[in-house]
Amino acid sequence: MSDNLSDSKRKRIAILYGGRADEHPISCISAGSVLRALDTSKFEPVPIGITKNGTWITDGVDPREWNLGSGALPAVEETASSRRVVLDPSAGSEGFLVFNRQTGKNESLGHIDAVFPVLHGPYGEDGTIQGLLEMMGIPYVGCGVFASAACMDKHYTKVLLSQAGIQVAPGITLDTRSYHRDSHFVADGESLLQAVDRAGLQYPLFVKPSRAGSSFGVTKVDFSQDKSLLMNRLSAAVFEAANHDWRVLIEQGIDGREIECAVLAARPGSLPETSLPGEVVLDAPDDDTFYDFDSKYMDSQASHVEVPAHLPQKLLEKVRQTAGQAFLAVDGQGLSRVDTFVTADGQVLVNEINTMPGFTPISMYAKAWEAMGLSYRELISRLIDGALN
Repeated sequence: MSDNLSDSKRKRIAILYGGRADEHPISCISAGSVLRALDTSKFEPVPIGITKNGTWITDGVDPREWNLGSGALPAVEETASSRRVVLDPSAGSEGFLVFNRQTGKNESLGHIDAVFPVLHGPYGEDGTIQGLLEMMGIPYVGCGVFASAACMDKHYTKVLLSQAGIQVAPGITLDTRSYHRDSHFVADGESLLQAVDRAGLQYPLFVKPSRAGSSFGVTKVDFSQDKSLLMNRLSAAVFEAANHDWRVLIEQGIDGREIECAVLAARPGSLPETSLPGEVVLDAPDDDTFYDFDSKYMDSQASHVEVPAHLPQKLLEKVRQTAGQAFLAVDGQGLSRVDTFVTADGQVLVNEINTMPGFTPISMYAKAWEAMGLSYRELISRLIDGALN
C-alpha cells in the first residue's frame, strides 16, 4: 500500500532520446546517464526512444546499458519487445499512446507530467520537438521554440548576439543550394577565396554547417601560398559542411582558448545562474588538432575537463557575465552551455550556444555545476522541478 502511495506521488517524466540527427548516439548515452542519476523517489521515468528514421518506441533496449568507451556507438532500434509510441496532440498529457500488436489498437501509455527531451541536433534541439510539446501543453525541460531554433542555427545565433553587442568570430555565410548542378556539387574555389578576402578573414579558417552539432562537418583550413591547393581545400571543406546543411559558415579561427560556461534558469522567467567557466584540455594536442567528435565522445584519453579554467578571476567573471547576457539575448530558458573564445588580450567572444548540452559522464555541463556544489542528480531534479513549476 505504501508503495502505491509513493508511486502516486511521483511525477511521470518522459525521457526522449535518440532522434534523426547525427548526434543520435550521443543522445542515447546522455539519456542513459540521466536515467541512472534520476531521483526515482521523486520521478518515474518513461523512456521513449526515437529511431534514426523517426519511429518512436518504448520498452526497447534500456539506455542505462549504454556507456562511453564500450565500442560501437548505440542506436535506438525496434526489438521484439518494443512497442511503437503514437501521439495524440489533442489529448495533451494523456496523448502518449502505445500500439498493442495483439489487439491492433492504440492504448494509453499513461499520464505524462513533463518531458525531458535529451535530444541533440536537428529534430530535437532545433525547436521542432519543443513546438510539438507546446501544442500538446506539456511542460518540458530546456529552451523554448525560438531560442532552440535560433541557437541551432549558428548564423542566426551570431546575428542575435551581434545585435546585443556581444562579440562573435568574424565570418561569412554561404547558401550552397546553388552549388548543385547536374546532380554534382560544384564549389567555385576562386569565388570562395575572393569572398574570404573581401571579408578580411585571417587563417586558419573553420568551415562548418550552420545547423549541426558535435563538430559534425567541421573542417579546419590552413593557409597555403599555393593558390590552387588553397582553393581545393576550401572547396572540399564547403562540400563536407554542405553534406550536413545547405547553409555553411566560413569563420576566422580565433587565437584564443575555448572556455565553456554552463547556464541554468530552471524556472520559466527566472534570471540565469552561471557556473564557473571550464576548459576542455586536449592531452596530446598538435597544430592540426581541434576538439572534434572523437575527442569529445570516442576517446576518453584525448582530453580532460578543468573547472574552473586556469584564468585570472576577472576573466572568469567576464566569461560568466557574457554567458548570462548571451542566454538572455536569445531568450534562453532552462539550460544552455555557452561556448566562448578568450583571447590573450582579454576579449571574450561567443562561439555558440548549446540549448541541450551533452549529459554524458564526461560532458562539461554537469561537471561545471558539480564544481559549484550542485550534484548531477540534484541538477537533473532542479531542471525537472523547474519545468513542472
